[in-house]
Amino acid sequence: MEFDKWFKEQSLIVKVILLIIPFVGWIVEVLVRLSAVLRNSSTVNIIGLVIGIIGNWIWSVVDLIYLLIKGDLLLLE
Repeated sequence: MEFDKWFKEQSLIVKVILLIIPFVGWIVEVLVRLSAVLRNSSTVNIIGLVIGIIGNWIWSVVDLIYLLIKGDLLLLE
């Protein structure tokens, strides 16, 4: 599963659109984080996945802001 690599290759506007749609954004975020954990099961990736699943919309907003600033999701290696 290389969904995280695919996500990182997309332009910033596509990433924002994928994350800003309410239910789709959560699914995309969980898939990206799950893919990263399966590829590299570091502590940071596992914590990001757990927070992404539990965090709901608050974590999604934080991730979206971080994405706009840094170009990647928070707690994702």
